[in-house]
Amino acid sequence: MRGLRPQAVAARIGEIASGTARFADQWPTGQDVEILPLARRALEEVGMRYLFSEDAPTLLPFASQLFLAREVLVRPSRWAWPRWVPTPARRFRTRQQVAFTNALRPIVRRRRSSGRLGDDVLGQMLRPSSRYGLLREEAILDALPGITVATFETPSRAAGWIMLHLARYPQAAGRVAAEAALLPADPAATTSTHLDSLRYTQALVREVLRLHPPSWLLTRRATRRTRLADYTIEAGSTVLVCPYTAQRDAREHSEPDRFRPERWLDDSGSPAKPGIFLSFGTGPHGCEGAALAMAMLTLLTAQTARCYHLSEPLEPERSYRLTTFGGLATAGLRLRATLRS
Repeated sequence: MRGLRPQAVAARIGEIASGTARFADQWPTGQDVEILPLARRALEEVGMRYLFSEDAPTLLPFASQLFLAREVLVRPSRWAWPRWVPTPARRFRTRQQVAFTNALRPIVRRRRSSGRLGDDVLGQMLRPSSRYGLLREEAILDALPGITVATFETPSRAAGWIMLHLARYPQAAGRVAAEAALLPADPAATTSTHLDSLRYTQALVREVLRLHPPSWLLTRRATRRTRLADYTIEAGSTVLVCPYTAQRDAREHSEPDRFRPERWLDDSGSPAKPGIFLSFGTGPHGCEGAALAMAMLTLLTAQTARCYHLSEPLEPERSYRLTTFGGLATAGLRLRATLRS
């Protein structure tokens, strides 16, 4: 998708930086705070602004309900209902999708009738492409609910793991803060050059995603009969791919269970090498929003570390619950922020 390509993301780094800076500005200091709701709201606003620009405030409440519907749907149930059964969770999701589509439809029609399509992702979808021509209205409305939730759902889960590592590895957090100190005082002035200069911060984000990929289980369908290790996989079979274990393979990563962001600063640790980094998928089904997610998470990490020292609660029990439904997440994660001098 044109609006999610790396060059499109690079052109709008200032907008992304402004949104992620608000996350740091709004974090209460001196108290244990549940961090995932704060991170989700911040990234939700950034993602919606990236997708819909000035129309984002109108659609934001509907996007929040879409996310809630997704969370309800993936909660564990005593019964494994067939996909065609209209369970309460599925009906709730359908209602929220309809509500989002009904709110989006007049925006699409207004932009097309006025000719002011916009430079955001929606605007790019409204323009004809050499491959698909002019997309039908229904095709746009069908695609955008899923794209909208994906823009902030996985990054929000990743943000929890990143903040936890900033708290547990203060020396690494200090290196991030030193890089972030060179960012413009006005986040809106941040450019792709500034983002590229955050090399250690990007390495830290990538290392956290290697150890704790939010999308920890992927599915792929074999297009032909093939041999994998000692197994024969028939054409049409569904294969489960687990990035969590694949990215801890000692054949690809030395000390695979150790948190070591420096590994990504070496050429040998290039994420472009097949099988090395699967947190955003790979191949033709890789996440189209990977560049946007990395920009959001890198700037969120840098701006948080520049402002604060993070720490876990003083209580002996764990500060979060590990959940795997819908993604690998730090449910209930609580952290404390103190101002960095």
